[in-house]
Amino acid sequence: MAGLATTFGSGAMTNNIDDFYNSKCILAIGTNAPEAHPVLAMRVRQVVRGGAKLIVANPMEVDFVRDADLWIRHKVGTDVALLTGLCRIIYDEGLYDKEFVTTRCENFESFRDELKNYPLDWVAKTTEVEPDLLVKAARMYATNSPATILYAMGICEHSHGTDNVIANGNLAMLTGNVGKPGAGVNPLRGQNNVQGACDMGALPNVFTGYQSVTDEKAVKKFEEAWGAKLSDVPGMKLTTMFPAILEGYIKAMYIMGENPVVTDPDTHHIREALSKLDFFVFQDIFLNETAEYAHVILPACSYAEKDGTFTNTERRVQRVRKAIEPIGESKDDCWIIGQIAKRMGAKGFEYNHPSEIMTEIARLTPTYGGINYKRLDEGSLQWPCPSEDHPGTCILHESVFSRPSGKGNFVALKFRPPVQPTDKEYPLLLMTGRRLYHYHATMTRKVDTLNILLNEEGCEMNPADAEKLGINQGDIVEVTSRNGKVKVRAYVTDAVPPGVVHMAFHFADTPTNELISSSKETLDPVTGTPAYKTCPVNISKHAVSGKDAVLSALYRAMREPAFIAQLASDPPSALKDYKLNETEKAAILSGDVAKIETLTERLNDRLRVWLISRADSEKW
Repeated sequence: MAGLATTFGSGAMTNNIDDFYNSKCILAIGTNAPEAHPVLAMRVRQVVRGGAKLIVANPMEVDFVRDADLWIRHKVGTDVALLTGLCRIIYDEGLYDKEFVTTRCENFESFRDELKNYPLDWVAKTTEVEPDLLVKAARMYATNSPATILYAMGICEHSHGTDNVIANGNLAMLTGNVGKPGAGVNPLRGQNNVQGACDMGALPNVFTGYQSVTDEKAVKKFEEAWGAKLSDVPGMKLTTMFPAILEGYIKAMYIMGENPVVTDPDTHHIREALSKLDFFVFQDIFLNETAEYAHVILPACSYAEKDGTFTNTERRVQRVRKAIEPIGESKDDCWIIGQIAKRMGAKGFEYNHPSEIMTEIARLTPTYGGINYKRLDEGSLQWPCPSEDHPGTCILHESVFSRPSGKGNFVALKFRPPVQPTDKEYPLLLMTGRRLYHYHATMTRKVDTLNILLNEEGCEMNPADAEKLGINQGDIVEVTSRNGKVKVRAYVTDAVPPGVVHMAFHFADTPTNELISSSKETLDPVTGTPAYKTCPVNISKHAVSGKDAVLSALYRAMREPAFIAQLASDPPSALKDYKLNETEKAAILSGDVAKIETLTERLNDRLRVWLISRADSEKW
């Protein structure tokens, strides 16, 4: 939010998803959309198959790479150098939009002066990208207009994530790719209503519609509407709340729809902080790891059991309609909050239906001013929608930017490497991410079918690193950072570059985020976002025997054809690195699921299906 708000005045997607069809070039940077946003990724693929160019900038070989015209595999943490380097090439070659820069933007001179610090040879060395590829990418983006930029957490989750976002805005403004069809800068939100939550003021410094709590007029407006005295001091960010508990400043906490014990950084300290609270209220549709620390648990109901709205990644407000009555004692969130407020003596919570809340939102929030349930029953609307006769807005900043001056703001950026560099003790860089079959840490893990497809976390590492460390496909390894350690199965793949490992954080029994620092110096100074993409770690092979050794050998066989061939031709050599007794070796070599499961208990369903299918067709 903060980066685009600085450059454009609004942190939301500038264009909508259907508008991608108007794009002649798409730059997808710091996004693994085929896994994290698979439906949107299919739309991008349709656009590319229709003739648009696709530039992928990602250290990981994400699935988009197979669709790309150019793949920039830059060094992790060098996004500002890459993006500003592309700007330098575009400026030097006269490919920038002079009219747009002159008439629609400001502070260009300081930005242009800073470009002198990004010569091609330095950018190539810093990013570890060939100069010719940088030039090709700059020309492709600048000359295939309109061009759009897509980015996600691979841009934001750094110690300098706000700078990364600003650099995207600079590039778009330099080429005039803002405020027109097929152009823009589009952050891909990770949840169905994360945009809506931010719109409604679920941020520490704003009321609804990003009206600042430090704005005297905004404070007065909300005080008059709500009949209460309101603070004009911004609240605390998430990453400052838990340290404040440990310091004794915060005594009570109310968590709704979150599982910070799994999803937040430095989870050891999260657990420690929750256990110190005098009073902890937890509200969710499922019990999870965080609920174990609660004094009071309030059962909420799911989207199918309530009426309301979601605002999705493209600013589209959509109706959610109750399909079934709430199950058991669960209640919708609005009712729960209203009941608590009324029992504490608050007024203004006498709502009979969510439509009344939307009416209040429209009255107090200019960007939602024309949105009501009657209109939403006829179809979705994109904000800003200031009046009831307004059709909604597909493209932001068409004539003016959302900043007070009405102009886009160029920002001169200094390149800053990751705050936590690798060293001899921690020579590898951990990047966290998501998996196609799961989302975050609670709901999808309750779906049996998804658990068949993936029911445990893996640590992806490059073959060169695995060979140095004596790690084979499927081995159990210990990943250690300055903050903690976890055990996980290793998957050896070229999808990650040398020196980098990749893990997701969906599984509580592999608490990946225990490795991530939450110390102040590692957080983005503007947003407080942790550096999930640049965590120095070391990895060592974890000695196993018995059941775990059998499983390691089987996982290796499932993923490594050369190992299967060795099992067939020379079983003793193939299994010599595993501490197996004769019974265990015989079970593996039989390929018989029943025999294997007498040693391991029931196998992972994916592994089980694979073994059965092999037994039906061939032996080792």
